[in-house]
Amino acid sequence: MGRWAAALYRVCGGRRMHTENLHITLAFLGQVDAARLDDIVAAARSVQARRFMLRMDQPGYWKHNRIAWLGASQVPAELEAMVAELRSALEASRIAFDPKPFVAHVTLLRNARPPSDEWPALAVVHWPVSGSRSFPRNATKAARIIASHGVPRMPDGDGRNATRGLALPSIHLPKSSPIPSTMER
Repeated sequence: MGRWAAALYRVCGGRRMHTENLHITLAFLGQVDAARLDDIVAAARSVQARRFMLRMDQPGYWKHNRIAWLGASQVPAELEAMVAELRSALEASRIAFDPKPFVAHVTLLRNARPPSDEWPALAVVHWPVSGSRSFPRNATKAARIIASHGVPRMPDGDGRNATRGLALPSIHLPKSSPIPSTMER
């Protein structure tokens, strides 16, 4: 993932994301009322965690938000099922989310320019997803984990944090191994 970030930075510039903040967002919620946090956490907890290997092999760029990313050209059925379960739980709880089709990607650069050259040819990243829930039982901690990096948090009346740009649940790289090491050429 680090090699991809460096290569994309050379062609797009921008601001590189910190390794500990790399994730795949299953549902983007946007502006969220702090009073709904418990409902959001409950919806996320209803998703059955699954084990799978995510093959990250496709760079991309979104002009509207100036993001350069690495994505999966083939989305595993296990990941599609998690996305469907989460979106269904959010709908059942009447929690609005961005309904655009799911794109399995990891944002590597923000405030990036459109690529000036061809995309770099680099090794495919195999990202193992353990299937364990990394979602804490304590909703206050959950609010911190699911807050997007660099997005202002707005305190509510009971001291928890609501976020703008809340994304839930996300698949994060484990802290013990910050960059997937299995690669193929």
